[in-house]
Amino acid sequence: QVQPVESGGASVQAGGSLRLSCAASGYIDSTTCMYWFRQPPGKEREGVASIASHGTTTYADSVKGRFTISKDNAENTLFLQMNSLKAEDTAMYYCVVDDASGGLCYPLSYVPALGAMHWGQGTQVTVSS
Repeated sequence: QVQPVESGGASVQAGGSLRLSCAASGYIDSTTCMYWFRQPPGKEREGVASIASHGTTTYADSVKGRFTISKDNAENTLFLQMNSLKAEDTAMYYCVVDDASGGLCYPLSYVPALGAMHWGQGTQVTVSS
């Protein structure tokens, strides 16, 4: 059973950087897609970035050029490097693992239900302007 555990959230000033980590216990192999989703206060969850098993990455337009998703397969760990943070990046960030996709990723516009895929508990990022 894959159980993601996020870390690295904090309060930062606008323009700052943070690096989120997600430890995904269990076996992650060539059939896994991994995502970062976020939920801003009072808003719906939204896709931020994804990385397919073969390494292809996709980003939401709002974070392109500022965020970088990466993973360490050997350590079963997913990362999100966030630079040039803005107040609108304030949100709870979730790591999501899909081990039933055959390694491909859904478009970021698809937000799975909490019971689908494997969701972590989230880590809070607060950016003050």
